Amino acid sequence: MKQTFRIRVPHTLILMFAMIVMALILTWVIPAGEYQRSINAAGQQVVVPGTYQTLDNVDKLPPWSVLTVIPRALAEAQAVIFFVFLIGGVLGIIRKTGTLDAAIGALLRTFAGRINGLIFGGMFVFGVFSSLIGMAAEYVVFVGLLVALCRALKLDAIVAMGILVVGYGVGYGLSVVNPFTVLIAQSIAEVPPTSGMWYRLLLLVPVFAVGFHHVWRYARKVQADPSQSLMPANADDSEPQSQFPALTWTHKLVLLAFAATLAILVYGIKVYDWYLVELSALFLGLGIVTAVIARMAGDDIGNSFIEGAAQLTATALLVGFARGIALLLEDGQVLHTIIFYLATPLQHVGAEVAAVGMLLIQSTLNFFIPSGSGQAFATMPIMVPIGDLVGVSRQVSVLAFQMGDGFMNMIVPTNPVLMGILGIAGIPYGKWFRFIAPLMLKLLVVCALALIVAVLIGY
Repeated sequence: MKQTFRIRVPHTLILMFAMIVMALILTWVIPAGEYQRSINAAGQQVVVPGTYQTLDNVDKLPPWSVLTVIPRALAEAQAVIFFVFLIGGVLGIIRKTGTLDAAIGALLRTFAGRINGLIFGGMFVFGVFSSLIGMAAEYVVFVGLLVALCRALKLDAIVAMGILVVGYGVGYGLSVVNPFTVLIAQSIAEVPPTSGMWYRLLLLVPVFAVGFHHVWRYARKVQADPSQSLMPANADDSEPQSQFPALTWTHKLVLLAFAATLAILVYGIKVYDWYLVELSALFLGLGIVTAVIARMAGDDIGNSFIEGAAQLTATALLVGFARGIALLLEDGQVLHTIIFYLATPLQHVGAEVAAVGMLLIQSTLNFFIPSGSGQAFATMPIMVPIGDLVGVSRQVSVLAFQMGDGFMNMIVPTNPVLMGILGIAGIPYGKWFRFIAPLMLKLLVVCALALIVAVLIGY
């Protein structure tokens, strides 16, 4: 009997705890050190190049620090954690109305008879929702519909999941106002929320084109010659059909309220410097308006809010655990030592190449921390000072994080959303890897060029 090779990866939370243990070990084996710090013209605290020095007589952290650091980290990251819960609750109310299912389902059915339209429209819709509000796991409900549509067009499940995964991957990689990635990373980097949006919007065009072409070319090849499919002929004969509600006036009004909320969000951030408290209040208002429009009963509102918040419990915990990694490194006074060793080789290659190096570092770390918000808390405290030292702006450091996090989530087997989607679609990871790996190489090249340009124009 032929054996199927499967990659077994521990739960992300277990991986995160292992990294906390590794962080503690690092505080025991590498020397403590620090840079002098100063306040720049923008009011940001930055490290001063050339001032690193080792520290003597620094007490080693006790082994039980791996336990005590977790509640401390949860407390330190509480503003973001509660923001995540509130956003999840409001999205739970919106999902309860069926608006998201109806909107996306209607758009996908509209393009069901046209391959180009189905691929472009599907990728565009998934990308927009991921870029704006960080949707990913919510797309699991569309797996059955997409596979059914593609089968009707004599395509395979890989085309269907290419539309879904590449679509949301591009949206995540160049998020416009995604509260779980770009806003968190920018807050840690101490740059204005949503700033630099123009460049990310500009990059969406070529990056989306690269992703679309990759999926479209494979779809055309399979349709012309089914033997070219990466999937066996009978691998996707039993995908479930999915039913979606019709798009009603209630759904349209909820979508209008959602669009108005996003417009107010951008205006408030730009004009009044709103951040987590105000943004949380704004989304809570959207939840109330949505409930009124949909005429939801009180119990339904409460249950939907709690269910939505509960679905983001893992994300919230990962934010806290990730903060624990940096917190241990700070307690052991080795964070600046790590920065020194990472930054030293980058300082000799120029800011442009250093930015590309930061992208590669973030892409590698995404294997261990597939959570976008968790990766922001774990890596930005290191990457921001590195950028300060090598002449890379904080906006570029955030962009390198976004790209490394969003795009690599389309391929890393530690991403539970990806593995769940592939499992439902019946696609072995090895088959998916063969499909997606060439696209990852293309995107890394495009991203590297984009980062070089960003440095050159002073982004």
